Amino acid sequence: MNYAVILAGGVGTRLWPRSRQAHPKQFSDITGSGRTMIQETVDRLDGVVPVENIYVITGERYAELAATQLPDLPVNNIIVEPYGRNTGPAIGLACVHLYLRDEDAVVAFLHADQAIPQLESFQQALRRAFVAAQADHLTTLGITPTFPHTGFGYIRHLEEVSSVVQNGLPIYSVDSFLEKPDLPTAQAFLSEGSYFWNGGMFICRVQQMRAEFQRQLPIVYQLMEQIESTLREGGPRANIGNLWDKMPKISIDHGIMEGAQNVAVVPLDAGWNDVGSWDSIEAVRKVDTNGNCIASGEALSLHSHGSIVYSNKLVALIGVENLVVVETDDALLIGRKDQMQKVKNVVEQLQSEGRSEYL
Repeated sequence: MNYAVILAGGVGTRLWPRSRQAHPKQFSDITGSGRTMIQETVDRLDGVVPVENIYVITGERYAELAATQLPDLPVNNIIVEPYGRNTGPAIGLACVHLYLRDEDAVVAFLHADQAIPQLESFQQALRRAFVAAQADHLTTLGITPTFPHTGFGYIRHLEEVSSVVQNGLPIYSVDSFLEKPDLPTAQAFLSEGSYFWNGGMFICRVQQMRAEFQRQLPIVYQLMEQIESTLREGGPRANIGNLWDKMPKISIDHGIMEGAQNVAVVPLDAGWNDVGSWDSIEAVRKVDTNGNCIASGEALSLHSHGSIVYSNKLVALIGVENLVVVETDDALLIGRKDQMQKVKNVVEQLQSEGRSEYL
């Protein structure tokens, strides 16, 4: 049986001040579709994974928000982390819940804050990944790169996997996962043509993922076993806080995928965008003839080009280029489009100054 787990615990600091701790980006309509990002993520699983087999893992403060936005999900399908410990423990905890329900589960781990506008292409790739996972491959969806991006990790693939060659998208064996490259390296990756962007989407048998935790992260696996015993005795809402306090903080990429065995990749060419910072908004919103992207609100542009506006007020742009203007009730962000990766530094400074009302 196919399942999906949607990772929805992040805060999205690079989309500050719209994405805040009380209401992060995955629970907001960022793409202008009229649906929040987590709702869009569930929507695109329609026809591939039954709604009763879709799980969400998120922080305690977002559990009620997730339940409100996803009323068709069974309440026990919202898995609550006591607090964030990165994607490794989050996926480990989800594996525990799924294993208790169905030891033969095949599961797709997806993110709640990614935009994938081409539904048919995404579903085709996901179905193909489930085929590879059924054949005991720990499978990822590799994003077909469109330019030499230095902000993403990469996946280097080898030949097609002979055991699952059939009509449909190719399934390649994975040679390695690579860290974010510098520009010359990224350009070389694209020239060679054997590389995908790593979008952090993984599809596998739950037993296989558990085995990788046991082999590569034995401390996490031991805690998973103890959490499993606690949940067997106390039910899906049993208190696991004392065990969670012992969890190391580690990503699934570093902890598992980089050293995993029998890894495969299915190419995904579906307009994927991680909407990780304000400069990425123009990839999922309309851009006018002057190159300006008015993502929210209204703008009057005089001799201005290439700027992004997200506001509830009328914004007048006069003689400016490549700016980002983001307004909320209590904060205003203005910066150059090519500096938007530094928004997280603003959040870090607010944190260091104890200005929690802006976080």
